[in-house]
Amino acid sequence: PHPVLWWCSRAKMMRGSGSAPVTMREFRLAGLVMVLLFCAVAYMFTTHIGRSSPEGSLATSIAERVDQSVFRAVERQLKSMDPSLEKKYPVVAQLPRSKRQRIMVTGGAGFVGSHLVDRLMEQGHEVIVIDNLFTGSRRNVEHWLGHPNFEFHIHDVTEPLLMEVDRIYHLACPASPPHYQYNPVKTIKTSVQGTLNMLGLAKRVRARILFTSTSEVYGDPEIHPQPESYWGHVNPIGPRACYDEGKRVAETMMYAYKEQDGVDVRVARIFNTFGPRMNPSDGRVVSNFIVQALQGHDITIYGDGSATRSFQYVDDLVAGLMALMEGSYDMPVNIGNPQEYTIGQFATLIHKTTHSNSTIRNMPATADDPKQRKPDISVAKSKIGWQPRVAVEEGLRHTIKYFQQELRENGEIASTGPGQFAAVAKRRDE
Repeated sequence: PHPVLWWCSRAKMMRGSGSAPVTMREFRLAGLVMVLLFCAVAYMFTTHIGRSSPEGSLATSIAERVDQSVFRAVERQLKSMDPSLEKKYPVVAQLPRSKRQRIMVTGGAGFVGSHLVDRLMEQGHEVIVIDNLFTGSRRNVEHWLGHPNFEFHIHDVTEPLLMEVDRIYHLACPASPPHYQYNPVKTIKTSVQGTLNMLGLAKRVRARILFTSTSEVYGDPEIHPQPESYWGHVNPIGPRACYDEGKRVAETMMYAYKEQDGVDVRVARIFNTFGPRMNPSDGRVVSNFIVQALQGHDITIYGDGSATRSFQYVDDLVAGLMALMEGSYDMPVNIGNPQEYTIGQFATLIHKTTHSNSTIRNMPATADDPKQRKPDISVAKSKIGWQPRVAVEEGLRHTIKYFQQELRENGEIASTGPGQFAAVAKRRDE
């Protein structure tokens, strides 16, 4: 008799004569079990040959190919028999081949990068994510895994990479102080060597490259708000220097490649950004305040709360990056929300929005923490037609909802203070 039918009949006998007939789902499961048993036997057989004869490597190679083909055939058969097994992807546009681009996003499994990947995929482009998963998470892009337009490579940008692409969004680098201060040398190498590798790739394949710089290039600014023409006020040997100066050198390399080799470059100077998929333990102001407020812990302000920051929602940032990439302007552009808050005001806003019973508590100030930060976005408005659309209050509601879900799934989350390394909560589907 057919082995699958035999297996099902035996299972029915074991369940008792009064049990229901074998269903189609059970039949398919039995078939899959038989295939797995066959592959296991083939693996053990080829492993034994590989140890005992020179023909072992050839036999193993043949068996691996057979196993792969069998699994692919089983997968196709199961999907054809049960459409519910087919993975459901978000809706994407159908672009003609002439308009579809191959777009690389380094750091594409991170907070900002994954949102950018979503927009590019939805537009119908082919997207290649490069991420070493130091601060990124497979979970952020798992809804695209298996899509024919999507590729995911675990790779460190400090190592060279050869690939044919049309656009490169270079976001790879830890961005929160606890993360980039954990290994300052690695942070510098990521900004410098990583950018050098991406520029080399852009030069070879004639791709346009956008580098995500930071408002940290302005340091503790003496001009307020900060225009792109401001050269900055940075401590080159302070605790934030590995990130600040790494980004400044990377900007220098971008324009050196532009002038010397004609590479088509774009530079975005990103100001504080928040939204869903932020790492709850990354030590940034927004994540710390929300996590503390939702758990009823003290909301900790480092300093007297008079320092100012400007916060933009992640959707606005992604729109700005895409507008800059596809526009003709190639000098640095501030991407941020000019709505300014003192840290004390922002803590009060989150306390109110979360309806928290937490106490706001001041702690000693951190070294080299900028006293004020606000972007002048006149260049973004005039050159790429961009300005933020999402109000901070609206963005906070979306972000708080995300963190509430994280707490339900993960239990208590510890906030991260200065000098502490944030434990990156990764849920990987290995």
